Amino acid sequence: MTLIEIDPQDLLTAAQAAALMGVTACAVRLWASKGLMAHVDLGDKGPKLYRIQDVTKAELASSRRAAQSRFQNAA
Repeated sequence: MTLIEIDPQDLLTAAQAAALMGVTACAVRLWASKGLMAHVDLGDKGPKLYRIQDVTKAELASSRRAAQSRFQNAA
C-alpha cells in the first residue's frame, strides 16, 4: 500500500502509535519487522508510518493476549 492510496490524516509515526498503545516505539517497529503490524511503504524517504486501523487492530490483539495471560496465571 502506498501513501497515495491513504488519507495522510490516517497515518501515525511509530512514536504516535506507541503512545496510543502504551508501548515503546521500538516495540511498534519490532512488530512491524515481524509482520505483526503493517507500515505504509514510502520507499527510502521519511519515517515508516502506520495506519490508524492497523494500530487499532494491533492494540486489540495485544490487549486480548494480555487478558488471556492474566486469566491463565490466575487459574
